Amino acid sequence: MYKTIIVEDEKRISEALSIMLEMAAPDTIQIIAYAESVDEAVKLIDRLKPDLVFMDIMLQNGTGFDVLQQISFNSFHLIFTTAYEQHAINAFKYSAVDYLLKPIDPEELKTAIERIEVQQQRVLQKQQLTELQHNLSKTPDRIILPTQEAMYVVKLEQIIRCETSGSYTTFFLTDGRKIMVSKPLKNYEDLLEPPLFFRIHQSHLININAIVSYSREGMVHMNDKSVVPISRGKKEQFFKLMKDEN
Repeated sequence: MYKTIIVEDEKRISEALSIMLEMAAPDTIQIIAYAESVDEAVKLIDRLKPDLVFMDIMLQNGTGFDVLQQISFNSFHLIFTTAYEQHAINAFKYSAVDYLLKPIDPEELKTAIERIEVQQQRVLQKQQLTELQHNLSKTPDRIILPTQEAMYVVKLEQIIRCETSGSYTTFFLTDGRKIMVSKPLKNYEDLLEPPLFFRIHQSHLININAIVSYSREGMVHMNDKSVVPISRGKKEQFFKLMKDEN
């Protein structure tokens, strides 16, 4: 059982989430406390030491980020619940922090819980929170790539290309590293977008600055000596992008 605290300043939303958790994971989730304010959340988390926290962004007298900056205990899974705009959502994605959009969809809630159950590392990484604060305050220039072994912080300019196979994506970096994450490329396409990146093929996304040459026949040579095909449906858009770059 995951000892769970719900941090939410609207009682009706808190009650609705409780009901959905009971339906989605009756044998997995045990709600041990509720908090409506920053001060209350900090005290409950540090005293009760939960396994899981659902954290609203806007709270009484502050935000969920204020809670994270003040707590001493940080060995728990974190899921944000938010109605935030796309900029903030992208910040969560770049930082590899899980989130649910309001109104919360029961199926998405169930999926989020299932992701927790398969994670091997339970400690909330302080690096994730640092990157999240950074990404909320400015245009993200780094991304966290979570693997079973570690959380890798990668500068966007270090990414030469991404290649997907089924539900896995491999990131090829300028220092020669290959980092495989258990998410499909579509999960990163809206983060890695023009003018720096381009989805050139169903299986490939490339860094425009890492291109060495390309041919009208539809092959792109990258600076890691790899050769990536341009899909037929992407050729016109790719050639236009390269023309605009020049």
